[in-house]
Amino acid sequence: MRVPLAALVLAIGGGATVMRMAPAAPTVDGSPLWFDTVARGELVREVRGTGTLVPVNTAWIPASTDGRVARILLRPGAQVQPNDVILELQNPALAQEVVDTRLQLAAAEARLRRADADATTALLAQEALVAQTEAQYGEARADAEADEALLGDGLVSELQHRRSSARAKSLALQVAAEQKRLDVGNGMRPSQVAEQQAEVARMRALLALKTEQLQLLAVRAGMAGVLQAVPVEQGSQVTAGTNVARVADPAQLKAQVRVPETQARDVQIGQVARVDTRNGEAEGHVSRVDPAAVSGTVLVDITFTAALPDGARPDLSVDGIVEIERLVNVLYMARPSSGQENGTVSVFSVDGEGMAHRRQVRLGKGSVRHIQVVEGLRQGERVILSDMSAWDQVDRLQIK
Repeated sequence: MRVPLAALVLAIGGGATVMRMAPAAPTVDGSPLWFDTVARGELVREVRGTGTLVPVNTAWIPASTDGRVARILLRPGAQVQPNDVILELQNPALAQEVVDTRLQLAAAEARLRRADADATTALLAQEALVAQTEAQYGEARADAEADEALLGDGLVSELQHRRSSARAKSLALQVAAEQKRLDVGNGMRPSQVAEQQAEVARMRALLALKTEQLQLLAVRAGMAGVLQAVPVEQGSQVTAGTNVARVADPAQLKAQVRVPETQARDVQIGQVARVDTRNGEAEGHVSRVDPAAVSGTVLVDITFTAALPDGARPDLSVDGIVEIERLVNVLYMARPSSGQENGTVSVFSVDGEGMAHRRQVRLGKGSVRHIQVVEGLRQGERVILSDMSAWDQVDRLQIK
């Protein structure tokens, strides 16, 4: 039987068409998938970190000297004033040093008094000698003047007159010498007691130091606030300089958050930030960025510029978000499950009939939740952002 030519051509063409048809796209349930729509507008770049609220003003209180913890009077959480005693230390050796120093000071003061008395006695003796010599000189001068008058009348000999004149001159020189000794003694008097005065001053300063150290065995808060920690136990031995208590002012708090090291490179002092305390948000700004990374994160301090929500207290866990920059009039979408800033990623774009087509997308700068689309997608396209690695071998999917 002969087959019509037209039917043969139709049959051959249909077969070729079937051979050229692509394989059917796998069907995927869309209910668990995460979709987003590419948008154009302002993209706020942000980085997020977790951390805690900490007091701005915190003071560690060290032990001023070695000692044993005798009593702990206050526990963490207590409200304190500057003069409140937190704990008491004992140091019997220091107490004995205070007693010994007080006795040494008393002995030094006694030596000073004795040296001062000796110097005064010597000066008084010299003053008496000067007075006695002056009196003798006065008598000798009167005798010499009388002998000179009598010599003219021939009532005394020339030898007698010379003797009385020589004695008067000798006593005049002795008066001058003794007066000079008295002047020197008065000038030397301060130096004669200076050594003892210096020793007394040294012992007084040492006693004041030891007494202060003894008083500081009662460890005081030093500032108004809340006692946060007492890291010692009763009976334990501590050395000078050991931190025995920590006091903080809870009225002023800041947030310390840890930001991933890869994102911290864009964080700078002064950038706007906000902190979520789980009971509300508070505005602030970056006040410090730690120069070193620890375990892949960088510590960032956020100082608040507005009142904190109710319930904010030290050591409260918070989330911090730092605004890096604002990109105007850019394409962006939610962050896909894979893909990094300034890299490329493969995503599925879903058309109006539920058919998803694979697209290679070049990404730009990113934020906490969104990332810039540089090329590969258009505004309004609906994309799948879930992990689609199970379909790496296909370029089309039917979403139902």
